[in-house]
Parts: sequence; C-alpha cells; structure tokens
Amino acid sequence: MTNPTHSVTLLTRAGCGLCGVALEQLRRVCAEFGIEPQTVDVDEAAATDPGLRAEYGDRLPVVLLDGREHSYFDVDETRLRADLTR
Repeated sequence: MTNPTHSVTLLTRAGCGLCGVALEQLRRVCAEFGIEPQTVDVDEAAATDPGLRAEYGDRLPVVLLDGREHSYFDVDETRLRADLTR
C-alpha cells in the first residue's frame, strides 16, 4: 500500500502560523505511510537557492510531493493520501 520512495517537503518560513498547522497535518498523514516530512525555510534557503523564495515565498505554506508542488496554503489530505498510495 505504501511507496517508501515518496518524499514530502513543506516550504515554510519563520513566523508563519499556517505553516505550523500544515506541518502537523503533514506529520499525521505521512506517519500513515512511514514517511517523515521535511521542511525547508524559503528565507534561509534563499542564500543558495533564491529562486525558491521567488517562486513560492508569497504563498506559503507549500507542500511538495516528490519535488513537485502538491498544494499550498493548506494540506489537501485526501489528495495527498491518494497520491502517496501510488
């Protein structure tokens, strides 16, 4: 049922209230699949990857599934669960 090759990343920034909520949702959903979600602070990452903040910085939090945008502002739990089973 699970595919351990999936990666889930939350793009965030310090002081983002929605980001904290999204991280808790991701931890709960990902735990069902044995995945630990990673977090990337777009402001910290800007030192080496300024494009990340330029692309996503105005609509955080953003969930990346396998490096591709999956959802933003909130976690689409139903869709994420379905995609993690593939």
